[in-house]
Amino acid sequence: MENYKYDVKSSKAEEFINDGEINDTLKYASENKTNRTLIKSIIEKARERKGLNHREAAVLLDCELEDLNQEMFELAREIKQKIYGNRIVMFAPLYLSNYCVNGCVYCPYHAKNKTICRKKLTQEQVRAETIALQDMGHKRLALEAGEDPVNNPLEYILECIDTIYSIKHKNGAIRRVNVNIAATTVENYKRLKDAGIGTYILFQETYNKENYLNLHPTGPKHDYAYHTEAMDRAMQGGIDDVGCGVLFGLNLYRYDFVGLLMHAEHLEAAFGVGPHTISVPRICPADDIDVEDFSNAVSDEIFQKIIAVIRIAVPYTGMIISTRESQKSREKALQLGISQISGASSTSVGGYVEKETDENNTAQFDRSDTRTLDEVLNWLLELGYIPSFCTACYRQGRTGDRFMPLAKSGAIQNCCQPNALLTLKEYLEDYASKDTKIKGDKVIAAEVKKIPNDKVRETTIDYLDKIVHGSRDFRF
Repeated sequence: MENYKYDVKSSKAEEFINDGEINDTLKYASENKTNRTLIKSIIEKARERKGLNHREAAVLLDCELEDLNQEMFELAREIKQKIYGNRIVMFAPLYLSNYCVNGCVYCPYHAKNKTICRKKLTQEQVRAETIALQDMGHKRLALEAGEDPVNNPLEYILECIDTIYSIKHKNGAIRRVNVNIAATTVENYKRLKDAGIGTYILFQETYNKENYLNLHPTGPKHDYAYHTEAMDRAMQGGIDDVGCGVLFGLNLYRYDFVGLLMHAEHLEAAFGVGPHTISVPRICPADDIDVEDFSNAVSDEIFQKIIAVIRIAVPYTGMIISTRESQKSREKALQLGISQISGASSTSVGGYVEKETDENNTAQFDRSDTRTLDEVLNWLLELGYIPSFCTACYRQGRTGDRFMPLAKSGAIQNCCQPNALLTLKEYLEDYASKDTKIKGDKVIAAEVKKIPNDKVRETTIDYLDKIVHGSRDFRF
């Protein structure tokens, strides 16, 4: 066995994401993919809901014993239900600008793309987009922008955040703004924190350094270490909640799966707080990008297993799936571990107000799920889920090391269940179609009875009545 240095607490990317450790883990998993005794013991350990290390998770991902695979899927469902219940948090992306100086070969925003229409929202356009999202019923946004220090400096992002938070249209309000922008400095993360962001999100794309450098041949993003160490700087800058992810299909999925879990372990070891969210996007077509150019595409079957094993390995994390995935794919993913989904998303700059055409195409990727927010909520209610627009933890200070113990123990449900019902009721009163309102009110009536604490249940019933009579924004 090759000697290598692996230090989970190190601040250096190539030490906490160590290529030797990943390759040795992949070898170990391959050698044990039919080791019934080992696999069974890992599943039993996972039942304690305290998580698994990257080697244990890799063994489960490689498992070729069908009965144990089914046991894994069932365990993923149980863990998700125990920690998150049947709540599904709703959000939408808001694209501010597609100007970008990077050369990422899988993204249509790459600097050499001459066919895409470049666009940057003015503050008046940000206001219009925000109102359009509020009028759908959204309360939580994820801001997206290309990396361009001239067109998209941090000052612009901060101005956009201020604009979004300032807008109250009818009964609408954006209560949490998450931010997905390029890696930056500790000082800039402090400024984002001061602006009141929720989660800072940054996808690694791939943890394989050689492949990463090939996929990012030019621009600031070419710096593998700076990009990979961004979450450390964000936490040093005071941001409590960070969101990780890879773009499955860029590289061999097993390698990136292990790297993703090692990153989660590093954040837990170094800061006492693992990732608040993990996203699992798959490569998909876009302007100037052909998915067939990438030979590592992940099948639906493997994708579902990745989701299930991440849920087992990192039980406390919120898991996100976007409209890249079809309705059918998202339905399966919800069962296996996903706890947050986007609804009625536009991946275009200004796409909520001005509909996309071939002439003004600014989309980052094609969407597979193009339903309205009301259609998505109706579907979730039909499936037995509670669509939630809750942002209470962020606004009550239950973030970072104050949130994680509640999530790990499942105690967070004492707040989340009533908060989900209250925000769903707001949606039903202000935005829902008649059919969605009927289904939603029926779900709320049934779920209120399940709140175990008498005082919380009575207060929830009182708040629900006040929402019917025009009051808004109650929370536990």
